[in-house]
Amino acid sequence: MISTPVNLADYSELARLALCDSIWDFLCGGSGEEIALRANRTALDRISLLPRVLTGLTGHSTACTWFTHASAMPVAIAPMAYHKLFNPQGELATARAAKVSGVPLIVSTLSSVSIEDIAAVGADLWFQLYWLKDQAQVRSLIKRAEDAGCKSIMVTADVPLMARRNRDLRNGFALPADVHAANLTPSAHLHAVSHTGSAATSAVERHTREAFLAGLSWRHIEQLRGMTTLPIIVKGVMDPRDARQAFESGADCVVVSNHGGRQFDAAPGALESLANIVEVTPNECSVLFDSGVRTGSDVLKAMALGADGVLLGRPVLWGLAAQGQPGVEQVLALLKDELLDAMVLAGCHSPADAKALVVG
Repeated sequence: MISTPVNLADYSELARLALCDSIWDFLCGGSGEEIALRANRTALDRISLLPRVLTGLTGHSTACTWFTHASAMPVAIAPMAYHKLFNPQGELATARAAKVSGVPLIVSTLSSVSIEDIAAVGADLWFQLYWLKDQAQVRSLIKRAEDAGCKSIMVTADVPLMARRNRDLRNGFALPADVHAANLTPSAHLHAVSHTGSAATSAVERHTREAFLAGLSWRHIEQLRGMTTLPIIVKGVMDPRDARQAFESGADCVVVSNHGGRQFDAAPGALESLANIVEVTPNECSVLFDSGVRTGSDVLKAMALGADGVLLGRPVLWGLAAQGQPGVEQVLALLKDELLDAMVLAGCHSPADAKALVVG
């Protein structure tokens, strides 16, 4: 057993020991045959960067700015549902770690702690919105996010329905009785749906099919622009045409992502789409990268391809499952140390300097 983790992958092993099989599969599994899941890592491993030498630079810093707000590094914690599956403190532990580490936490619509309680921790928060069938509840979530001090609204665009996730189907996955979507208006029916398991079904999939709006369109992004003055981020963009449309519909930022390999299993590794999307996206529109980030070098690679920053997903929950808040803090500290090492070795004074590196 690993006694002192030295990278994020070590936390994966510790989390595996801490979790039951069904929750581990829910965390680490992908959709279908998990082709897109594997493609994320393949795409990142395929990229190399030509380092610059004899730069004479000192005082390197990983610090950056997100939407005029300072951050310790160009990394935000990706929106992920139900943190209480991995630790009893759930999103509260994650938020405390984010605050200590100086990075934003993106709160999921399906968080297992309410926006208001998470905000009370004092971390830098963004809010991720799944567009619900209940329009009044959509408006309520946006208002609650604004009132809680969230810095942006991130709309997840790649879930017209939750993809078939074979591990969850085999496990008949359902939420434990003490875990629920704390931000959503209580519904006895939907509560029962998400907590009732049966063979060859996923209760979480059934819940999202009943609650989420399947016909989400660019009209809804335009509608959102009229609902809030906060920056709008569209997550789940893989085609350059959609990136351009997002900007034209009022988005301030797009996230290049295949949902961590959890949605369309025929999608390429997310990194394969990044450069093409950067090329067509106006300078006024930021581009973030998500899906498969596991090392500081991964962060630098994404930025060399034009990203303004990255979202970190599963490794955060590995740390949460293994050691609670201290585990998340250590995951973020390890990533920051790796990013700083990669920057120095590549000849970059700041993360933004990666955009001048030659990509191989």
